[in-house]
Amino acid sequence: MALRAHERGGPEQLVYEEAPRPVPGRGEVSVAVTAAAITFAELTWPETWEAGGVDRRPVIPSHEFAGTVSEVGPGVTDLAVGDSVFGLVPFDRDGAAAEYVVVPAECVSRKGPLISDVAAAAAVLPALTAWEALNDQMNLAAGQRILIRGGTGAVGAFLTQFAHTLGADVTVTVTSPSAEPRARSLGADHVIVTRPDSGERDQQAFDAAIDAVGADVPEWMYSSVRPGGRLVLLQEPPNEVLADKYGVNANFFVVHTRRDRLEELAALIAAGQVEVAIAQTFPLSEGRAAYERGAAPKPRPGKTVLLVQ
Repeated sequence: MALRAHERGGPEQLVYEEAPRPVPGRGEVSVAVTAAAITFAELTWPETWEAGGVDRRPVIPSHEFAGTVSEVGPGVTDLAVGDSVFGLVPFDRDGAAAEYVVVPAECVSRKGPLISDVAAAAAVLPALTAWEALNDQMNLAAGQRILIRGGTGAVGAFLTQFAHTLGADVTVTVTSPSAEPRARSLGADHVIVTRPDSGERDQQAFDAAIDAVGADVPEWMYSSVRPGGRLVLLQEPPNEVLADKYGVNANFFVVHTRRDRLEELAALIAAGQVEVAIAQTFPLSEGRAAYERGAAPKPRPGKTVLLVQ
């Protein structure tokens, strides 16, 4: 069984139905999925619907998963049937909202018994995104000042925790006073409670900034960074006019899955050094309803996860 879309669109296109069991090729493994986390925006991504200009329909969403290796393809020697694993499916392939998913072996890591499948699936994409943003895109160093817009969201929570661990001076924005205690518990040194359309910020006060909210990045994100500082965007390419206006090095990136990063993440979670927030869970059979909840406020911070087996 799988959650599939035969036509382009939103959650209304998703159906729970029988689907062929995928077979791993060279360098791939098949995983019996137990948990698959949702990124609500993925139904709007071009990669979801086509690969190399070829239409991929019907498609299976949800690329963050945990489960058990059920079959290994030729050339795979470092994973075995029965291994408890988690990972991230490349975005131009069928995802893990299914009983089985096939994924390149380098996109998978052993999970360890101390981490639940739900937590592992929920952490993969936001944590890897946050880690790559701070280390590879920003080269964030101890003592630097960083501004995180949306510091308690799915990605923002990991950004706040990792930036704190790196020794940065962390300022986050939240849209409700009720979110301030959680932001501080994640490691924020300073919390700005603000309306989404507010433009009042310390001008050019930060060495780096990152937008963890989404599209339509406001101008104050650019003006908040000192000349020569870095601004990282997660949903859209930067506005080059604004970047030039404020002398900011702005860039957009798509996360790359690496096994060594997955192994580091597994160790952090197992050691209790990072919080993984779960907003809600749904059985796979109610996957359409889970995606429809993306337009409604979540009952608590964190990821939405499908329970598969």
